[in-house]
Amino acid sequence: MYFVENHDLPILDVSVEFAAGSGMDTAGKSGCASLVQHLLSLGAGGFSEDQIATALADVGAQLKNHFDRDRAGIALRTLSSERERKQALDILARVIQQPEFPQDVMVREKARTAASIKESSTKPDYIGERELMKMLYGQHPYGLNEMGEIDTLNRLQRDDLVAFYRAYYVAKNAVIAIMGDVTRTEAAAIAEQLTGKLSADGADTEIPPVSTPVAGIKRIAHPATQSHIQIAYPGLRRSDPDYFPLLVGNHILGGGGFVSRLMEAIRQQRGLAYSVYSFFSPYKEQGPFQIGLQTKKEQSEEALTLTNKVLKEFVANGPTDEELKAAKQNIIGGFPLRIDSNSKILGFLSVIGFYRLPLTYLTDYLEAVEAVTTEQIRDAFQRRIQPDGMVTVIVGAIE
Repeated sequence: MYFVENHDLPILDVSVEFAAGSGMDTAGKSGCASLVQHLLSLGAGGFSEDQIATALADVGAQLKNHFDRDRAGIALRTLSSERERKQALDILARVIQQPEFPQDVMVREKARTAASIKESSTKPDYIGERELMKMLYGQHPYGLNEMGEIDTLNRLQRDDLVAFYRAYYVAKNAVIAIMGDVTRTEAAAIAEQLTGKLSADGADTEIPPVSTPVAGIKRIAHPATQSHIQIAYPGLRRSDPDYFPLLVGNHILGGGGFVSRLMEAIRQQRGLAYSVYSFFSPYKEQGPFQIGLQTKKEQSEEALTLTNKVLKEFVANGPTDEELKAAKQNIIGGFPLRIDSNSKILGFLSVIGFYRLPLTYLTDYLEAVEAVTTEQIRDAFQRRIQPDGMVTVIVGAIE
């Protein structure tokens, strides 16, 4: 349990997360992890989805789902007064420990998800992202579509969902974060209430290492007026020692908005795109480092060439001292906005717990950013990012 006591407001925030993201899916049952997580609150502990919704609304409580390649979980926000807290936590305990996966609800939600995938499959950003992850990760679980594919969803049965839940929603996988108007003793009791009835053990949750992708460019025709360009390479793990040099370096390269190198070269100097960006998505294993932009179809090759040129120059030479100073000021200055609410702090607690980061992570964050040097950034990017090894997808390429 990870707990921060705060009595400023009569509010309690609780999250329970499991190593049950799409990285636990198999190719033949892609989408199972997402469907399980989605159905948790749609029938549990003798309550129908309508009864769950009514009970929460009655005390002004809210449930919010979280799902990605590594994690699946659910968060509760409720008033901390006794009646409201008791009723809301009772619902959360049922959802986590006694989901029922009703057959009719499962059939409905499978159809809804399939319809969403079908609609999204017409959109260039979705098409590009799906193809990019396939090129980047191949047969690795991170290459699977988080929502699944229509054919794999159609094959899923209730027994598949129950088996997945029993394998991964177990006590040893649970990461509980609590923030707000309760004492430590009360928080410990809440943690026991929410997970005490879970099975003690379950399936292996290790993620296999990520392999180096085969570099290449895939051009996909699309009627969109603009080309959507996405570029990627395996990036970093959440607990990676290069985390802060890569974080600060990326802010300079493409994560810092109008002051980034990519924005300066692509938009300001050449007018090839309204927006261009880069980011790292850290996971248990190497999440993607991505660059993205949109440009006119007839400019797509020029924009791609210039983007790769900026990336190569940055990897080869690193940032200037002036760029590093500005990036640090921007990151440090904006940090208070990332922890200005209970729910945001709860999110950090969940990350700290799930990835087993130091308990001093938040207090050390600004010092770690301030300590980054230009040499560290250049060294980290040269070791971790290979510009000639990137995979690229252009959706809306000229036929």
